Amino acid sequence: MYLFSFEKLVVWKEAVNLAKSVYIITKKFPDEEKFGLVSQLRRASVSISSNLAEGTSRMTAKDKAHFTTIAYTSTMEVLNQIILSMELNYISNNEYLDLRKDIYKITNMLNALRKVQISNINS
Repeated sequence: MYLFSFEKLVVWKEAVNLAKSVYIITKKFPDEEKFGLVSQLRRASVSISSNLAEGTSRMTAKDKAHFTTIAYTSTMEVLNQIILSMELNYISNNEYLDLRKDIYKITNMLNALRKVQISNINS
């Protein structure tokens, strides 16, 4: 089976795993959060891998870097929302720390990818 370029990115795979973790964890959120925090967390987590996929299909390094930046900002949105989820006791401290470790890894990879893309703009 043919793999598209985004499917070969380790950061994309990590982002997909983060989204799956978010879906699993948010299943136990209170029903009243179904259209609030649950929806926001799920959409933001899916946005990370989606923007990486979209960015790899762009033609210019500048466009690729732009979508990597959007993926990064979505990652920060997820971080903000898991902090709030922990403070509201929707997730445990261990779940929070596990998600935070995943986010840290993803943001480091996104920063490295963006540096490569920016260097391609300047060369």
